[in-house]
Amino acid sequence: MADVPGPPADLPIGLRLSRTASAVTQALERELAAAGGSVATWQVLLLVRGGSWGAQARIADALGVTPATLTHHLAALERRGLVRRWREPGDRRVQQVELTPEGEALFGRLRAVAVAHDARLRAALDDEELDRLGALLDRLRAAVEA
Repeated sequence: MADVPGPPADLPIGLRLSRTASAVTQALERELAAAGGSVATWQVLLLVRGGSWGAQARIADALGVTPATLTHHLAALERRGLVRRWREPGDRRVQQVELTPEGEALFGRLRAVAVAHDARLRAALDDEELDRLGALLDRLRAAVEA
């Protein structure tokens, strides 16, 4: 019988990275949920509040989602009274979006959670390790984008 390779001694790097990213994201998701939001809500509110994205299509591009997916998220946020959307009079195809006062309040709560979450992650590493981690993650992304 031919030699069949066994499992690698170490987990494949992609699997290890995926599991770590999942654990970090799940922790953030739980923390944001306790504050009345979610990772998706936080990401959308963050971009909308930034204000530099303007129309919905540009926000979708920045999030890396389809315009239909963003429309779904914004409709849910609008039903909750967190965002306001309107069409530009000169070009009805362009839809603008902004946070309502309720959206601003939720943004503030979610921002505090996200900042605390990031601080907890950063506390696990020293400055040199943080710099190295950033460089390594950039290299891995470049390797798969090439």
